[in-house]
Amino acid sequence: MNSMPTQLFVDGAWRDSASGQRTTLINPATEQPFAEVAAADTPDINAAIESAHRAWESGWRDLTPGKRTEVLFNIARLLRENLEQLAQLETLQIGKPISDARDEIALGARVFEYYAGAISKFCGQTIPVARGGFDFTLRQPMGVVAAIVPWNFPFPIASWKVAPALAAGNCVVLKPASLSPLTALKLGEFAHSAGLPAGVLQVLSGSGSAVGDALVTHRLIRKVSFTGSTAIGSRIMELAARDVKRISLELGGKSPNVVFADADWQKAAETSPMSVFANTGQDCCARSRMFVERAIYEPFVEKFIAATKKLIVGDPAKAETQLGPLVSAGQRDAVEEYLTDAHARKTNFACGGGRPQSKGYYLEPTVLLAVDKADRCWREEIFGPVVCIVPFDDENQMIRDVNASPYGLSGSLWTNDLRRALRVARAIESGVVSVNSHSSVHVEAPFGGFKQSGIGRDLGMAAMEGYTELKNVYVAE
Repeated sequence: MNSMPTQLFVDGAWRDSASGQRTTLINPATEQPFAEVAAADTPDINAAIESAHRAWESGWRDLTPGKRTEVLFNIARLLRENLEQLAQLETLQIGKPISDARDEIALGARVFEYYAGAISKFCGQTIPVARGGFDFTLRQPMGVVAAIVPWNFPFPIASWKVAPALAAGNCVVLKPASLSPLTALKLGEFAHSAGLPAGVLQVLSGSGSAVGDALVTHRLIRKVSFTGSTAIGSRIMELAARDVKRISLELGGKSPNVVFADADWQKAAETSPMSVFANTGQDCCARSRMFVERAIYEPFVEKFIAATKKLIVGDPAKAETQLGPLVSAGQRDAVEEYLTDAHARKTNFACGGGRPQSKGYYLEPTVLLAVDKADRCWREEIFGPVVCIVPFDDENQMIRDVNASPYGLSGSLWTNDLRRALRVARAIESGVVSVNSHSSVHVEAPFGGFKQSGIGRDLGMAAMEGYTELKNVYVAE
């Protein structure tokens, strides 16, 4: 198997793009180019979708659950066997610390194992109806699904779109981000080697605007599953509406982290830095707005800053590294624009804000205090290593401030009062809330957001539902 995939994966084989266009990949830790990967054009997109449609009609949708289960378990096995190769590619293309990359490849394998097991447990219902007879429901595959994934968690998000779609009997055209195509291309190769029929999974690298728009508007695409920015998600929703395509969107976030004085706030302070700075802050679940009850605000901030300063920023290829570079020069520039704005507003930089080294797209983890809630850093998704911490006095006002965001993806709540935990968790407008924890993603549980953070859910059995049409059948007596 090729260790460095540089072509498109279409109809079970590698092929160059019809136009011959290629995308240059840059290692964000060194700022050096290391590969050129084929960029799909209209003929490639049409060929991939038509191949997927043929594969769906010719048997994948009708394959017995046992056979689909076997294939998905085989994919998981190959992913585990090739974990190190995939992790190294992930680190190379986006600067993700190698220890995190290894964990995320293992997570992808676990996702395929979960949905392999879910196939035989996903079923319809029998329904007693007033007029008698026999009424039952079926969950049927949709057809060809377009899965569009971002660059911040390329492999796990590709896995949690592809695996349930295949498990439900669909075929998939996978579009990775132009910055991070390598592990998605390898997933296509490994899936085919695991017994997936040619055409069932296609992988198209290339420009998001060119490939993404063509996928969303193609007549044979029945559903679009997208993870990325709210702006692009809104455009996909608009394009998909023309044909009333099914969609699921996991979009931006500005997640809160609420710490009450009765909590184990020392633990919260020591662990919270990685809830926002992990993946160098390039995470839609990043707890970038912190609300700390005033009674513990000053000692909490002191301990939080001390923990932040201990984080190891550096070469992502080293096992001890906790924070690598941002994914690109453009992404770092975008984050630094927010910091420039914060400086102009005389925001208190408690730590960070600079470039720790001259080479690579690195940025220090940054803690902002005395932030006005009208400031951009407080309101907008920065997608970088920046956190804003404010004190609060009144629970009800704090909840209003939490919910004032247009986003509602994730968040954490720290308290040892069970009634308060339930009360506040219900009140927070968010798809995921973690109590005394920063964990947002569980393979077995639904993941997605409220408001402008998206529509639909990934993971859990909810994802299987999202890749099927519900049919009701009535048989008269």
